[in-house]
Amino acid sequence: MQQTAASLQSETAKAAEVAHQLGKNKADNIALSHQLQELTARYDALRGKDAVALERDMEATRQAVAQLTLDRQAQKVALTREKDAAEVELAAVRAQVDETAQLLKALQAEVVETQEITLLQEAGIYEFRHRLADAVAYKTALQRLKDSIKISAKNNHAITASTDWTVNGSAVEGQRMVRDFSKLMLRAYNAEADNCVRSMRPYRLDSAKDRLTKTRDVISRLGKTMSINIAAGYHRLRLEELELTADHLAKAEEEKERIRAERERQRDEQQAQREFEREKVRLAKEQAHWRTAMRKWAESGDESKTAAAQSKLDELDEAIRGVEEREANIRTGWVYVISNVGSFGEGVVKVGLTRRLDPLERVRELGDASVPFRFDVHAKIFDADAVSLETRLHQRLADCRVNRVNLRREFFYATPGRILEILEEMGLRDNLVDYVQEPEAQEWRSSRRLAQAAGQQPLPAD
Repeated sequence: MQQTAASLQSETAKAAEVAHQLGKNKADNIALSHQLQELTARYDALRGKDAVALERDMEATRQAVAQLTLDRQAQKVALTREKDAAEVELAAVRAQVDETAQLLKALQAEVVETQEITLLQEAGIYEFRHRLADAVAYKTALQRLKDSIKISAKNNHAITASTDWTVNGSAVEGQRMVRDFSKLMLRAYNAEADNCVRSMRPYRLDSAKDRLTKTRDVISRLGKTMSINIAAGYHRLRLEELELTADHLAKAEEEKERIRAERERQRDEQQAQREFEREKVRLAKEQAHWRTAMRKWAESGDESKTAAAQSKLDELDEAIRGVEEREANIRTGWVYVISNVGSFGEGVVKVGLTRRLDPLERVRELGDASVPFRFDVHAKIFDADAVSLETRLHQRLADCRVNRVNLRREFFYATPGRILEILEEMGLRDNLVDYVQEPEAQEWRSSRRLAQAAGQQPLPAD
């Protein structure tokens, strides 16, 4: 294809050179016309001289005009010949250009686009070709299909070929030759199919199927004299193998994401459970101290301190009951609204859930290593059914989702003010423990100032 393109460029250059020569000849013709006009003007100027001198000058002028006329006619004839030759050559060049363009188009039709960036940009939401329950089901279906492919190849159902060939007058030798060529063609086809399976990514499925189909077409063209073709049924099996492989990879990734989210939820739950246990131990220890102090004050007869100690013990009992209720009710917790201007830009918030006693612990974990800056907390909402509250908030913000494919990513194009409006519409304004409209973003703002002071490009805010 590169040689064809080079030939096309060479012929185009020749055509440009011919056109340039035609323009040069035209310019020469114009110059001769100017000379003829000058001589005519000179002839008119000499008409006032005496008869002998005038006749002599007129004769010289006539000879010069005649010579110029002959030169012009000769040049015109030569120019006409060159023009005819150039038109013939230009027509030949155009014919070759058209032939080269058709060849280039035919070659491009055999090329399969495999650029990673192009495929990724064109990739949309993956659509499963075969709907199965889980990755294990896809793996089982793939194994059954591979067995069918092996059986088809073993029973000689993978490729078709002519059987009436003879070599040196021997039909047996002819059949052996056709059989050997058929095996070679089938091996080439299977090598391409196996390579497509090994390098499969869900977004490459259409490209892989196109490549395998064109490989089959090439084999059919090369084996045309012996009618060698990859059987349609075998080709369908290999295409189905590509589809099942892509489905299996997509489902496995989907399950990994679900398992990751579940593990994250379990870690948060386990951390919350540890916090409940530590809080109960702390409250029990504090309760024991107050009981000891109350006994001493009661023995000494200090009724005011004894009453204060009893009041404190009642508060501790209430706190212990609250922790035990939180521990027993797995739906009770905090819904938090956070942002990270330096990482995601302005107008993006995360709405999440935690059962921790202190939701800021969960926020600090989110900002530890996965993002360059810490998160800013805009709102903390405590609710007895925080799971339902989070779900309702996500539903109200469904049109503002950042990631519309993976719904476990809880980021939304929204502002803290919008979350506050939704809470007021839901009648949950009183559940709002803390609310901050503007993000502090201290690390990001300080980084911008340092970059500007050093004369460097400031960090983007969006």
